[in-house]
Amino acid sequence: MLFLRAPRWRWTSQQVVTRQIRIRQHRQPRLNLNQGRLQQCSSCARPSESTPPKPPAADHRDLGLHQELFTTSIYSPGSPIFLPNGARIFNRLVQFLRKQYVRYGFQEVITPTIYKKALWAKSGHLENYADDMYTVTSSSPSRAADSQETGEENEYGLKPMNCPGHCLIFASQTRSYRDLPIRYADFSPLHRNEISGALSGLTRVRRFHQDDGHIFCRPAQIEDEIRKTLDFIRVTYGVLRLGPYRLALSTRPTENYMGSLEDWDQAESSLKRALDACGQEWTVNEGDGAFYGPKIDVVLSDSEGKEHQTATIQLDFQLPKRFELEYQTPALEAEQRGETTTDPDQLAISGLARPVLIHRAVLGSVERVMALLIEHYNGKWPFWLNPRQGIILTVNDTEPVLKWARNTQNVLLGIQTRDAAIDAADGLTSSPTGLAVDVDFSARSLPLKVREAKTKGYGMIIVIGAKNVAKESVTVDATGIPAVDDKPVPKSAEMTPEELVHFMQSKVNAYA
Repeated sequence: MLFLRAPRWRWTSQQVVTRQIRIRQHRQPRLNLNQGRLQQCSSCARPSESTPPKPPAADHRDLGLHQELFTTSIYSPGSPIFLPNGARIFNRLVQFLRKQYVRYGFQEVITPTIYKKALWAKSGHLENYADDMYTVTSSSPSRAADSQETGEENEYGLKPMNCPGHCLIFASQTRSYRDLPIRYADFSPLHRNEISGALSGLTRVRRFHQDDGHIFCRPAQIEDEIRKTLDFIRVTYGVLRLGPYRLALSTRPTENYMGSLEDWDQAESSLKRALDACGQEWTVNEGDGAFYGPKIDVVLSDSEGKEHQTATIQLDFQLPKRFELEYQTPALEAEQRGETTTDPDQLAISGLARPVLIHRAVLGSVERVMALLIEHYNGKWPFWLNPRQGIILTVNDTEPVLKWARNTQNVLLGIQTRDAAIDAADGLTSSPTGLAVDVDFSARSLPLKVREAKTKGYGMIIVIGAKNVAKESVTVDATGIPAVDDKPVPKSAEMTPEELVHFMQSKVNAYA
């Protein structure tokens, strides 16, 4: 009886040792849980005096395996491998941010993964961050010798951050005060040398993606840019429905920091004023700032109450100095004080001023936020994020039913309409819908297929039988979509494939 009630684990011989260890760690609480239930059953004649044990909290590592979202490999520790379902969630998060970039004025750029050691020396990372970086060198003696002859540097670094690369972009052109603020965004993968003992699922990794952004602005624009970024964070976390978050101001480290105390005091004062203006409570983490500047961190809790830092806003006066970034401006003295003026005498004094750099990430590590989302939703994904938005189930395996099911899937995916002449004329110009719709053409009974689809968490179950073929329709059960803001969930309905596409896309566009 005990083994019949225990959870079934799907492990293969290729699973890594660390996961086998985790089996033992997770089985023990489940074993105790089942024993407690058996004791309750065997003592039904007398009431239990003890409180039944609570089931363990959701763990994104187990849920990710069960939902087929991601896996890992001993050949690349700390580098998650996203499976198709996980990639769908990842891409939808990125797509959401890209739409917001238009609203908040960001331009996306693509930058290299490795840079010469000299760049990291210039940025200060080599001095202050070297232990957390990966070095890349040529393993070929002939290539190394060739590099020595040509004078080319043979040692590179995998980038842990995008800020030096974005500074290079700013410095590549002559800038005017009229150009500022300039806002760059970058989804390039980053690498940080986390110690092996700290690695954990998606929350602590070595290779990750960050919705990295950098704002180059005038001193007078600092507080307005921080206010807009805090609003960007508020909107995003409201859509994700991850629950309340807290804001923390991290101040100057006691050692290993760049710049003068005056710069740090000025930066911390700007962040404090922006936090006070946002109307949300905030705390101070003394000495927890980055080596180049103070920062505002957004902190969320996982299903077990452990806190994780996600979004961040960092104010930096140092990198613009190190990279000698400049822009042309009138009223130079007032500009440097962060003031604006209409005084003709001051306006006549033009010159080159130093921009201020604001580092910002709204999600922070996309992988870490995915871990929090996996635990928060526990398989009941909102429709727009659900990697299993719909599945087509056939009542039987007759050719007309199978043909109509294939046609319906093509319409839902946007790769085919019901007008072959239009499809032929459009060629490759047809626009995929981006919907995630699977099919089950098996000859199993419909109730069995429906039960399995609901267990897997499909948002919509689309049934096709002989009557649907005759009417050129589908029967839709949308009860798998979680209710949002107490709005009623649509029940079973019959509609055309085109009507279903419109309905599904309306849910996606509303982030419901």
